[in-house]
Amino acid sequence: MDLVGLIPLLPILGFAAIGLGGRWLPKKAVSILGPGVVGASFLMTLAVFFQLFSLPPSERRVVTSLFSWVVAGNFSVDISFLVDPLSMVMALVVTGVGFLIHVYSVGYMGEDPGYRRYFAYLNLFTFSMLCLVLSSNFLLMYLGWEGVGLCSYLLIGFWYEKKSAADAGKKAFIVNRVGDFGFALGVMLIFTTFGTLDFGGVFSQAPALSTEGGQRIATAITLLLFLGAVGKSAQIPLYTWLPDAMEGPTPVSALIHAATMVTAGVYMVARCHALYLLAPFSMAVVAVIGALTAIMAASIGLVQNDIKRVLAYSTISQLGYMFLACGVGAFTAGIFHLVTHAFFKALLFLGAGSVIHALSGEQDLRKMGGLRKYMPATYTTFLIATLAISGVPLLSGFFSKDQILSAAFFSPQGGNFLWLLGIVTASMTAFYMFRLFFLTFTGGCRASEEVQHHIHESPHSMTVPLMILGFLAVVGGYIGMPHALGGVNAIAGYLAPVFADLPHLPEPSLGMEYLLMATSVVVAFLGISLAYFFYVRSPQAAERLRQNFLYTLLLNKYYVDEIYQALIVSPIVAGSRWVWERFDLGIIDGAVNGSARLVEKLALRGRQLQTGYVRQYAMAVVMGVVIILAYLVWG
Repeated sequence: MDLVGLIPLLPILGFAAIGLGGRWLPKKAVSILGPGVVGASFLMTLAVFFQLFSLPPSERRVVTSLFSWVVAGNFSVDISFLVDPLSMVMALVVTGVGFLIHVYSVGYMGEDPGYRRYFAYLNLFTFSMLCLVLSSNFLLMYLGWEGVGLCSYLLIGFWYEKKSAADAGKKAFIVNRVGDFGFALGVMLIFTTFGTLDFGGVFSQAPALSTEGGQRIATAITLLLFLGAVGKSAQIPLYTWLPDAMEGPTPVSALIHAATMVTAGVYMVARCHALYLLAPFSMAVVAVIGALTAIMAASIGLVQNDIKRVLAYSTISQLGYMFLACGVGAFTAGIFHLVTHAFFKALLFLGAGSVIHALSGEQDLRKMGGLRKYMPATYTTFLIATLAISGVPLLSGFFSKDQILSAAFFSPQGGNFLWLLGIVTASMTAFYMFRLFFLTFTGGCRASEEVQHHIHESPHSMTVPLMILGFLAVVGGYIGMPHALGGVNAIAGYLAPVFADLPHLPEPSLGMEYLLMATSVVVAFLGISLAYFFYVRSPQAAERLRQNFLYTLLLNKYYVDEIYQALIVSPIVAGSRWVWERFDLGIIDGAVNGSARLVEKLALRGRQLQTGYVRQYAMAVVMGVVIILAYLVWG
């Protein structure tokens, strides 16, 4: 386990080398160093993973402390890393998928003038996420939590010359501050309750909160922590920053949406499951917020025309699935879906980047079409990812999504309602993903003549990562193949030591499992069939749908941004302007300027005593002598 310290160290060294090297570092060196440090971290993670796997299940929890970080009275926190099955799964996703995104970026960003700055930020992003998932205490987790927030601001607004990109970066940063404030309060409440921030100390004392008063404290802690997760993982009501994050480079979107930042909230809730199990109300909140976010984001994705924004709303929806799983106690299913989602969502974003690259920056689905013949590698891998996220049997998304829906159905916390929301969301997902696929790759090309002349397949640095992710999107689900299909749920077995304290739930009957699987397959194919009808067989029918009020409502994203602008942003701006005009200008500036004017007036009077004329000085002396003599004579 001695190698664990090198896993986050290598990316931060890469950030320092590229950042300090600046223009003196050759571009080829950046192309090797940027992806290379993340690839090396992936190899280190694999080595630690196999070391951990060689231990007996009961011993698969190792804390490696590097040095004391903060010591103040009875408050002490170390820089220390936790190696257990959950942290290893997350670290493999971050470094593995992150490495492929780094390699892809070499081709995608090759001509960008900010190439060196881009890789420096990307390495810093990877370091921050690794600190988050490997930390053994809440303070180090919070450092990584804020680090990914900073990096998201830098990367979303990477092309800061564009106002829309700069605004999107600020929006992501500000919205996340709302959630992070709750997370910080939760960490403070944890310390005042347990006297420590170490995971081991907190979770071992957690059962003491099983009393009525303790459950109220557990509810407060978990709701505050979940507020942070709502912001970081873009759930209702703090999801509005994620679609705007598409202003950043496409590989950044893949990194944020698939491997790093947005998965942080799901990981944190799973890591803190010992606290959430003591707060049934918080569990219900997590499940309901997840289910509502899933169906709301999926409904918006049905009609969006920007290829990256469709995928952004898809991410929000899929994250809702993960929180739904955690809220009904199926933490393993949530992490399993996190892993499979990393494969197919990274593939979808990188595939979208390949399309955008070929179309000279075009992102509007209405100006695409017919790309299958120009981009066979992108077409094939994108189809695999689309099938996977749609829940088509035998691909990764089918297995992980089905486990979540099954857990929701059998949950005692309104399971049938949550399952219904999940199954409707599944059908919507299949529809909007195949709508995107058909509009992009089938039919005639709707791009301009000039753009069509330059359409080409992406270079190998971009297509090879697509192929690797395509393979993972196919086979990744088999690590969680259910017993009902004659498989072995390997990921559940591997994560069992982490979630050993979960209550044992009765196994559903095989007949019911098969029925739920069949239902999810039927609704998936229903969504695919509707997309085929509207966007291949009868495009004019899709045109008629645009006259519908509901279509306009969805196209404008339920006007949530406008509502926030009217109810929150505009009053704050107006209040700030009033304070500026009345208090700052009137009182603060008035006091400062008034004192200056007073000094000026006194100086104007006083300067009359220093005119520079000798006769006036002589007259003053004479007058002074006269006054003194008069005083002496008559005094």
